[in-house]
Amino acid sequence: MGASYAAKAEREIVVALAGNPNSGKTSLFNDLTGARQRVGNWPGVTVEKKEGRMVHDGTTIRVVDLPGTYSLGAYSEDEVIARNFILGGESDVVINVVDATNLERNLYLTVQLLEMGANVVVALNMSDEARARNIEIDVRRLSEFLGVPVIPTVATRNQGITELLAQALAAARNPSRKVIRVDYGREVEEELGKLEKIVASHPGLSKRYSPRWLATKLLEHDVRLLENLKHADIEELLCQADKSVKHLTEVIGEDAESIITDRRYGFISGLTRETVKRRQTAEERFTISDKIDKVVTNRYLGIPIFLAAMWAMFQFTFKLGDPMIGWVEAIFEWIGGALAGALEAEGAPRFIISLVSDGIVGGLGSVLVFIPPIFLLFFAISVLEDSGYMARAAYVMDRLMHALGLHGKSFIPLLIGFGCNVPGIMATRTLENKRDRLITILITPLMSCTARLPVYVLFAGAFFSARQGFVIFSLYILGIVLAIVVGKLLKTFVFKGEPSAFVMELPPYRVPTLKGILIHMWERGSAFIRKAGSVILGVVLLVWVLSNLPPGVEYASRESLIGRLGTLVAPIFKPAGFGTWEAAASLFFGILAKEVVVGTLGALYGVEEAGLGDAIRQHWTPLSAYAFMVMTLIYIPCVATIAAIRRETNSWGWTGFAIGYSLVLGWVMATLVFQVGRLLGLG
Repeated sequence: MGASYAAKAEREIVVALAGNPNSGKTSLFNDLTGARQRVGNWPGVTVEKKEGRMVHDGTTIRVVDLPGTYSLGAYSEDEVIARNFILGGESDVVINVVDATNLERNLYLTVQLLEMGANVVVALNMSDEARARNIEIDVRRLSEFLGVPVIPTVATRNQGITELLAQALAAARNPSRKVIRVDYGREVEEELGKLEKIVASHPGLSKRYSPRWLATKLLEHDVRLLENLKHADIEELLCQADKSVKHLTEVIGEDAESIITDRRYGFISGLTRETVKRRQTAEERFTISDKIDKVVTNRYLGIPIFLAAMWAMFQFTFKLGDPMIGWVEAIFEWIGGALAGALEAEGAPRFIISLVSDGIVGGLGSVLVFIPPIFLLFFAISVLEDSGYMARAAYVMDRLMHALGLHGKSFIPLLIGFGCNVPGIMATRTLENKRDRLITILITPLMSCTARLPVYVLFAGAFFSARQGFVIFSLYILGIVLAIVVGKLLKTFVFKGEPSAFVMELPPYRVPTLKGILIHMWERGSAFIRKAGSVILGVVLLVWVLSNLPPGVEYASRESLIGRLGTLVAPIFKPAGFGTWEAAASLFFGILAKEVVVGTLGALYGVEEAGLGDAIRQHWTPLSAYAFMVMTLIYIPCVATIAAIRRETNSWGWTGFAIGYSLVLGWVMATLVFQVGRLLGLG
């Protein structure tokens, strides 16, 4: 965008003034140019064009007063003129004049300028009026969040103008053109990614426009921009844009432009929450989202409401899921019996019958019976996400995280980790600070992903059926608490330094569409089914083989290879209350995939999925069962998570640290639970 300053070194600097109507832009223009103004029209239109010249520190500056606009869309000539002037690279720097008394509305234009990649300096005008209205703006943090200089000014009194000019000249000579990145939500981001990829591959477009900005405008169906692009041979891009807009409308139930606008205002809402303090009067008008947020994000009520929401989610999951588990068990029992009967009738060898009924059907069945609660959990999570509450949950936890010295934005990957640790670790890419990113990667495996859920459901159902939801809820909370404690320790002793600034987007509340919820539930739940068809099936077969070797041993007995392996490791877990070879072997295979713990226990106890609960009750106590669930929650991440840690840290050292500390922490916590429980008479 535009020629470089070096190319204009011997020429005057061009400063464009952009801002909302009544933001004080004209006053600033008059301050800068005085009587040296020239008034005309913009080419081809009747919109007034004002420009003037001045000299500052020996540098000649041409100031162009762009038409006052609230945005840079395509709804008026004023907006198109302002946008084209900046996009055309006719200015070296843009001074964005912002009304400090109405910051939230004015920042919409600021965000659009920064998304476009303009070289911006913000003039926080009418700062005196803001102070008079008890509006306190943290200018330093606002500048950090936006990534550009922010200078308080009072244009009518010529205050702050000298510093503003100095910053503008510095920015003109060393343009940063930082492109701010608003998170438009998973669905929109996926479609933006497809469009950005096509734009980036088109030399003509990628040279002229920021790929992300152009992709966003295409989703907004910017008619003026489409007219400019009609000769650019972009049939593939337009075709993808139509598909993306249609997909978003179907899934979310709103047009893409509205979704993007809402998310921008959500970003700005989060930005002002972090930087502005004000005493609001009773006459001030609140939106419905504001009214809900006053309760949901309240300093004292926010965390209790978050905990209540999580508790309700687990109650919904397991109260509805329990009967469904019984139906799936019955189906697998029937399949296993039917296949075994058919094979016997055909005279198949005993080991083939065992492989099919005990290995494949029994092993897979013991894991797949948990499909109902897993899908119900994803249903509940999708409702919370699509309604806008999950962003508030992150905002509420942000305060706690900051109080503990952790990065507030770290809570987002941790939330994602509830579904699966692997995308949670991938989501740490949104953290700019390397230290914050490493800490978040190391503590994300402490989040209870859905792979652990089958283990919780099995043991909680066997020993705590009356309080199943509460017991599982306690494990999720334990994971969060441990993540915070470990993060604090890492921050204090290993990664010292202040957390970097960030903005938590707060999109408006909306009623989720059933179609959108079902799509999200299926996308995540089907991943579990695919995993069952690949990794889990492979591990189940491996367990069956190890349970039958060496030849001649009783299936899954202590004398089998898996029995010998479990016997070797079992003493380590005796202080934790589950020092049996079956428990040790299941934890060993759980490193491959946590879901496999249940399948392995089913194979080792030699029972179908329907009888696994009874077998567990014969070999465990409620206390040792809870200690085992704690161990499953904390100990070594699964191989997929280990691979993600290695890829994201690019370090075998940090990967080894993640494995080592989680193994030690898991053993210590499980032992603490068991030993303290015994002291309290619970064993």
